[in-house]
Amino acid sequence: MVMLLEDIVESVELWLKLIRKKPQPYVDPDLDPVLLVPGIAGSILKAVDDKGREERVWVRILSADYKCRTKLWSLFDPSTGKTVSLDPKSNISVPEDRDGLFAIDILDPDLVIGRDCVYYFHDMIVEMIKWGFQEGKTLFGFGYDFRQSNRCQETLELLAAKMETVFTASGGKKLTIITHSMGGLLVKCFMCLHSDVNFHIFPFSSSTLMFLLSSIFHLIIFEKYVKSWIAIAAPFQGAPGYVTSTFVNGMSFVEGWEQNFFISKWSMHQLLLECPSFYELMACPDLCWENSPLLQIWKQNCDSDGNSNILLESYSPEESISIFTEALSTNMVKYDGVDIPLPFNLDILKWANETRKVLSSAMLPPQVKFYNVYGTNLETPHSVCYGSEGAPVTDLQQLPSLMANYVCVDGDGTVPVESAKVDGLNAEARVGIPGEHRGILCDRHLFRILKHWLDAGDPDPFYNPLNDYVILPTLFEIERHQEKGFQVTSLKEEWEIIGEDQDDQETGAADRKPLVSSISVSNVGDEKSMREEARATVIVHPLGEGRQHVELNALYMSLLDISSFLCGQDLQTILLRLPSKKHDSFVVEAAHIEVKIQLPVAGFIEPTLTW
Repeated sequence: MVMLLEDIVESVELWLKLIRKKPQPYVDPDLDPVLLVPGIAGSILKAVDDKGREERVWVRILSADYKCRTKLWSLFDPSTGKTVSLDPKSNISVPEDRDGLFAIDILDPDLVIGRDCVYYFHDMIVEMIKWGFQEGKTLFGFGYDFRQSNRCQETLELLAAKMETVFTASGGKKLTIITHSMGGLLVKCFMCLHSDVNFHIFPFSSSTLMFLLSSIFHLIIFEKYVKSWIAIAAPFQGAPGYVTSTFVNGMSFVEGWEQNFFISKWSMHQLLLECPSFYELMACPDLCWENSPLLQIWKQNCDSDGNSNILLESYSPEESISIFTEALSTNMVKYDGVDIPLPFNLDILKWANETRKVLSSAMLPPQVKFYNVYGTNLETPHSVCYGSEGAPVTDLQQLPSLMANYVCVDGDGTVPVESAKVDGLNAEARVGIPGEHRGILCDRHLFRILKHWLDAGDPDPFYNPLNDYVILPTLFEIERHQEKGFQVTSLKEEWEIIGEDQDDQETGAADRKPLVSSISVSNVGDEKSMREEARATVIVHPLGEGRQHVELNALYMSLLDISSFLCGQDLQTILLRLPSKKHDSFVVEAAHIEVKIQLPVAGFIEPTLTW
C-alpha cells in the first residue's frame, strides 16, 4: 500500500511539473552568434558604492533627476580621457545579467505604464529568439558606460573580452555584431587599424598614437572573432542639428508625458557637457556636405554711430565653437554645496577631434562583411537657428533660454541620411528604411532584412533582398453567405510594398490616381459541371513615403457548396503582373487562391490581370 501511494504521489508530482512546464522556444544550433551593441544612453548603468551596494541610476523613473545629479554628473580628466563621477564614493558599472542582454533590453525593468518608452533592443531580442537564437549560446549583449569616449581603452578592452566570450560560448563560431547609433562609432574605433593604414598621414598626438598601437591587439581580435557587422542608424559623420541644439539647450531622451517623471532637460544638459562621447557626435567638419550644417543667429548689432542693424549670421561647424564657448561661459552647477563651472569643454573637444582622426583611419578587414542600415523619411534637424528678425539676439548668453528653429533634411529624426550613409567602409549593402532613430529597432522591415542577412529562421517569402522591398500583408478577409440560391464567397486582401524611396517614383505621386484592373470569368455549366462566376479587381495606389498600397477584391458565386471551389483546382491563379524589363516575383497563398505579384526594379507599376 505504501509503495502504491508513493507511486501515485510521484506520478502526480510529475504530472504537475509537466502541466506547469512552459513550452521551450525553438533553438537553431546552426546559427552563428550575434552580439548587440547599443548607442548613447542605451545601457542600464548602476552605481556601486565603496561598500559594494548597488542601485540603478540609468534608467529609472523614481528619483531619476536626483540620481542623475548625484551619481552620473561627472568631470572630464584630460590626462586620462575619462569623465569621472563627482561622487567619489561611487563607481559606475553595467550589469552583466543574461549574458549582457539585461542591460540593453528594457532600460527600466520596473516601469509598468508606458513601458515601451524604455524599450531598447527588447523587440529585436524577442524576434531573434523566435528565429532560433538562444541567450548565452548565440545571442549576447554588450552594455557600456556611454558617457565615456568611444575610444576609451577600458571600454574597448571589455568589448574585446566580450567577443572572446561569445566566440568560446558558441563553440568557436565567428560572430555578427549588430550596433545601433553611437555603438557604430564604438565598433569602428575598435577596428580602426589595418595593416595597410599609413600612420604618417595623420598628425596624431602621442596619446592617440599609443591608442593606435594598442589597437593592433583589437584588430587581431576583430579579425579572429568577427564574421560581419551590421550598423543601424549610425552617425558616422555626426548628428549636426541634434548635437548643436543640445549643447545650447539640453535635451530629453523621452517625449510626451513621460518627461515629467524622467531626468530634466537641464540636468541632462549638464551631464552631456562633460561626456566625451557626445562631443564625438558633432558634425564632421571635413565632410563635403551636400548642405553644410550651420548655426544661425539673428543678431542685433550697433555700428560706431550707435545705429542698430539686424543680420542673420551663419556659422560653420568649426565657427560654431566660439558661439558655444560664449553662450555657456557662465554655466555652472552646485554639487554638495560647491559651485562647479561647466562651460563648453575645449579639452573634450580636443579629445573628440583626435577621435575623429582615429575613425577616419579605420579600414574593414577584407574577410569581414559590413552592412549599413539607416533611417529615412523623417524631418531631421540639420541647421539650427536662434532668434528672429522681429526678436533678434542681443546677448549670446541668452541662447540657452531661447527656442531653436530647425532647417531639416531627410533622416531618422536624429541622424541625417547623408551622415549615416557616408561610413567610409566597403559595404556589402546600404539600405534605407522609413523610420525613427530608436523606433527603427522594432521595425518589421528591419527584422526581415536582418533575418535574411543572418540566414536565420525559415525563408521569408515577403522579402526581396535584391531590390530591398518588403510586401507586408495588412488585411485578409473572407466572407461566405447564400443569396438567391447561390453560394457567394467574397475575399479581400491588402499588402503594403515597402522599399527604399525612388525620387523618380515619388515625383508627382500626389497627383497620380490609383491604377485599377479587373477581370471576370464564368462557367455556364451543364449536367457535369456547376454554374459558377468569379470576378477580381486589383487597385494599385501611388507610391508615397516609401510605401505602396495594393488591394485585391475577389468575388466567387456558384450553385454548389463553396467547399468545392476552395478545394478544387479549376480557378487557381490570380496574377497581378507589373510589367518591367527587370522584375522579381513574390507569391502569397490564401484559401488556395494564389496571388503572384511581380515587382519592377524601378519605375511606376501598372497592373494587368490574367486568370
